[in-house]
Amino acid sequence: MIETVVSVKLPIGEELKIKKNSLTPDQLTGKENRICLVTGIYGDELGGQYICSEIIRRIKSDFSLLSGIVDVYPAINPLGLDARTRVVPISDMDYSTVFPGDPDGDLEGYTAHCLIEDIKGASCCIDIHSSNIFLQEVPQVRINDDYSEELMRISRFMNTELVWVHPSATVNEGSLSYALNQIGIPTLVTESGAAFRIKYEYCEQIIEGIFAVMKELGIWNGPVKEGKKVPIVKEDQMIYLNCESSGLFVSHKKLKEEVRQGECIGRIINPLLGAVEEEIIAPEDGILMTLREHPGVAEGSLVARIIGGNHL
Repeated sequence: MIETVVSVKLPIGEELKIKKNSLTPDQLTGKENRICLVTGIYGDELGGQYICSEIIRRIKSDFSLLSGIVDVYPAINPLGLDARTRVVPISDMDYSTVFPGDPDGDLEGYTAHCLIEDIKGASCCIDIHSSNIFLQEVPQVRINDDYSEELMRISRFMNTELVWVHPSATVNEGSLSYALNQIGIPTLVTESGAAFRIKYEYCEQIIEGIFAVMKELGIWNGPVKEGKKVPIVKEDQMIYLNCESSGLFVSHKKLKEEVRQGECIGRIINPLLGAVEEEIIAPEDGILMTLREHPGVAEGSLVARIIGGNHL
């Protein structure tokens, strides 16, 4: 059932509406677990749109397998999605900085408050992201280091390449996931692929993980793919590779590829001189979990992240 979560009048007779598709079993007992799937905070992240569509399609293909409630919010920043921008176009504000919102606030604060109120009571929430235009990411879950045991338990079912535990001090306290975790709703963030692109292989991996979580929570009775053993990676186990030159980054590797210590991951070239300004060298054995997607780089740009082999 399609429901309007919040509606706000805009100039020139227009109206902002944030909608959800609430999928429920034919017979409700009132004791069902509920999962919320949220995406579209950033309007250039399109992978989540595909993931939400596929989740709904697969559930609708056999409603008899649904034993809980699945609320899908595919576009919580609809103006940003229309404009394909990472902000709310009217105010140029990052929507991921305004949660938990304010019932008496401006457009961003008010809609954020209404979203939180609508999600309250859920057993779990998954906030689906697709990185940015500069970097491509392997499918991963990101959680804070003050996570609950339930959140970590759920994360292991997500069928991703890793669970990345971030220090709480570095986490944006205005994000949806932070606000929901603060009120006791286990909320994890997924990242995969890159902005403005749909990496179907990675999306399928996330979709399988979501169905596995739904199965674990008693929301889905259908078959699910058995998940892989997911490594838990902390911030001090992640190797960042930043370039020291400006130019074009030419990659010699692919995402998820194993690299050896001393191996060249890519080069920074100078198109005017036809020269190599810098080689990006792997400092130790590991696997590429992040790789530069946008070839233009400036001094200090992040070009890759590696999980060291001894951490897997």
